[in-house]
Amino acid sequence: MARDPQQSSATKPRRWLAWLAVGGLMLGLTAFYQAVIPERGGLVRSESGMAGAAIELQRDRGGHYRVPGEINGYAVSFLVDTGATDVAVSERLAREIGLDFGPRTMVMTAAGPAPAWRARLDRVTAGVLQRDNVRATITPGLGNQVLLGMSFLRHFEIRQQGERLLIQSAVTDR
Repeated sequence: MARDPQQSSATKPRRWLAWLAVGGLMLGLTAFYQAVIPERGGLVRSESGMAGAAIELQRDRGGHYRVPGEINGYAVSFLVDTGATDVAVSERLAREIGLDFGPRTMVMTAAGPAPAWRARLDRVTAGVLQRDNVRATITPGLGNQVLLGMSFLRHFEIRQQGERLLIQSAVTDR
């Protein structure tokens, strides 16, 4: 049976419209999911007692661990980064908090080498975990992220189990 050339040319715009509708539906559902369904992740448990202090974090949709905290009494949201040598703050945030910019240095970032400044933080708090006199790096290209790096984390035991991260007082701190 022969196909009608007019009929096949008429179905091409319909196919494009169908594919466009499917793409729009997928985009709409993704936007709905991002806006309506809450971001899982963050602080699950925070406790402090005679045995020490501990926080338990749930991994977020992006695969990261985030914890609310403070730098010198200023509220921040930390991204836990065991690959960061120091606690790292943006230049904008450092000026807002009133940090002293120490000596200029170069740091290695995911985007390559970048200029930065050394700094000292009087107090860093992540959940119930706290340390004084923490080394930090002020990095201009950091954006709004505050990285909770090893200059803070090295004082605690870190254990990952599935989607959870437990950070607790080290045995020597108890």
